[in-house]
Amino acid sequence: MTLKTTRRTVLRTGAAGLALGLAAPAYLRAQGAPLKIGHLTPTTGFLGPLGEYAQMGIKLAVEHINANGGAGGRQVELIMEDSVNPQTASTKAERMFERDQVDFIIGEISSASCLTISQVAARYGKCFINTGGNSDSLRGADCNRYMFHVETQNSMYVNAEGEYFDAQGMVDGKNWYTLSADYAFGHDLLSAAKAFLDANGGVLVGDDLVPTDATDFSSYLLKIRQAEPDVVALNLAGTQITNFFKQYGEFGLDFTLGGFGFDTVSAWAAGAQNFRGTWPNVWNHLVQNDASQAFVQAFSTAYGKPPENQAWGDYNAGLIMAQAVTAAGEAGGDALVAYLESPEAQFDLMKSRKGYFRPSDHQLIQEIYAITALPAGEAQNEWDIFTTSDPVPAADEPLERLATSVTGGTCSF
Repeated sequence: MTLKTTRRTVLRTGAAGLALGLAAPAYLRAQGAPLKIGHLTPTTGFLGPLGEYAQMGIKLAVEHINANGGAGGRQVELIMEDSVNPQTASTKAERMFERDQVDFIIGEISSASCLTISQVAARYGKCFINTGGNSDSLRGADCNRYMFHVETQNSMYVNAEGEYFDAQGMVDGKNWYTLSADYAFGHDLLSAAKAFLDANGGVLVGDDLVPTDATDFSSYLLKIRQAEPDVVALNLAGTQITNFFKQYGEFGLDFTLGGFGFDTVSAWAAGAQNFRGTWPNVWNHLVQNDASQAFVQAFSTAYGKPPENQAWGDYNAGLIMAQAVTAAGEAGGDALVAYLESPEAQFDLMKSRKGYFRPSDHQLIQEIYAITALPAGEAQNEWDIFTTSDPVPAADEPLERLATSVTGGTCSF
């Protein structure tokens, strides 16, 4: 698809491929009551930049679904709100189910908010599709029969990134220093990182929890300089990572830098001069296949910039649920759960292999990637400031390989 492709053409033709076979026959179009999708995600605070991409992703998904006949012949109506924090997220989720009569909720980035939304959804017997919360416990001790996870979990990211560092000889016998966001996501990611280091001979010489509203990292950077670790690993989120990147360069530190969870918006906000290291990533705009690049083109046409991985998550969640409603013939929670857990529920995720929800914990099993910062002088523009790896696991390896060693307890629906 060339850059001359128009928005109208994308909606009329390209979206047919993007919609993953969702389009209903013409005679079913606009039949029945609208399918109401609630969307909750933080658009303020340190996760706000991610939330903005999430909203752009779900809006584009709804546009494409409706342009291709809707979900099971039903046009989609989207109701979006800023989830703000876990308490507000719970209140707004209840209002969406009670007042707005949404059929299910998509979204979120904060793992803590995912938990409160899922508890509300379970009370109403409705589905919640998590597109950004990484915590292993959401797939473990805090799992929920009505909660499904498009975003990959922390342990999958840790295992993928850990394998990369291990292959570089940077784990066994090496000293690591970690900074972790002081909330559910960071705590959970740190637990997974410690488990990986313990199992593979890594030595944790420093470990600090960072408040989510922290903007000055100088005290942490002084401690890192004194510790002289082999690897500095970040378990941070949102604007925390961007601020760290900028100050890390200002301090002139050159320890190997990486982390166990990452969103490309942090790289873009830091800029080519400050972004460095190798990071795990659920998807990025450089993934080269027809569906992926058609999505990049459609998103860029709509919003004037390439999609971030959070936009990918919310966009695909919309398509997945439209496919589920079409296949189940209804939008009731139990019917959707039955389909999403079934062997027939396979999803084209703009990757080499289709993904599926693991019935035991509702994690979407899929490939992920590693992105590596380019030297600043090699960046072509403000977006293409890193390279992407081939899919992980490799084509000849089981798709579940990265998800077999996880933390967070055992799921029991």
